[in-house]
Amino acid sequence: MEKKKKSGFFKNPLRRWSWLFMGPVIAAFAIGFVWPFIQGIYLSFCKFKLIRDAKFIGFGNYISAFADETFKHAFWYTALFAIVSLVLINVLAFTIAYLLTQGLKRSNLYRTVFFMPNLIGGIVLGYIWSMIFDGILSHFNTSILLESKYGFWGLIILVCWQQIGYMMIIYIAGLQAVSEEMLEAAKIDGATKSQTLFKVTIPNVMPSITICTFLGLTNGFKLFDQNLALTAGQPFIIQPDGSNIKTTEMLALNIYNTFYNSSSGSQGTAQAKAVIFFILVAGLGLLQLAYTRKREVQQ
Repeated sequence: MEKKKKSGFFKNPLRRWSWLFMGPVIAAFAIGFVWPFIQGIYLSFCKFKLIRDAKFIGFGNYISAFADETFKHAFWYTALFAIVSLVLINVLAFTIAYLLTQGLKRSNLYRTVFFMPNLIGGIVLGYIWSMIFDGILSHFNTSILLESKYGFWGLIILVCWQQIGYMMIIYIAGLQAVSEEMLEAAKIDGATKSQTLFKVTIPNVMPSITICTFLGLTNGFKLFDQNLALTAGQPFIIQPDGSNIKTTEMLALNIYNTFYNSSSGSQGTAQAKAVIFFILVAGLGLLQLAYTRKREVQQ
């Protein structure tokens, strides 16, 4: 029997040639991701301007990264932004998805309208919204680049406008998967709409909440192009030592600016910041997935 199974396995043309098709994908993944990732970790322990001139210096880059006040500011600023945007995007996306699954007329049109901003690139969105905000704030003789609070809420509005439609689609798929029999049973038992929503619907939509929370959290921390186009980190705060902190600069933009700083050794510090950034985002993402998956209802 075992010989027949083995011969059948090798006679199957799909299984016989599977490695031929998987090989290029695995090779591309190794060349395009695994090797640069390993090389990046090594470079975070080196001082360099060009990779071929890299000189190993141990943990010096990590010490410089943690001592950098701009990096600390960018971390707390990004953390606050990620929390606020995560809550707003998910609450608004779920609310819109819930309303659009209640038999609303022209719901397909509304879905398309809400989803369309997600198709626009972040750089384009940043420049569009910078003109919108400056047009509004010009009536108050100010600019989004002059007040930190305007920059923060400008980024929040931009990201919400871009991502709510995408999250809405995921929530709609989750809401449509909720069993009609379960909803009907809750109605027969005398449950109100709010009780049905919080006791039946939301627990059964937890897989969608898990996905949207993960995407919202990681996207909030990784935000770069919108930050660059909308504020580029401005305005500045001048420190007593003469250095300046960009008050609306997020982590990804801080790493970018550090890497392309003209000072010697900044590339290694930027690489160390990138490794810290990866560990932070990956760790938070995995913790969030573990926490929310425990609360998913098993169908």
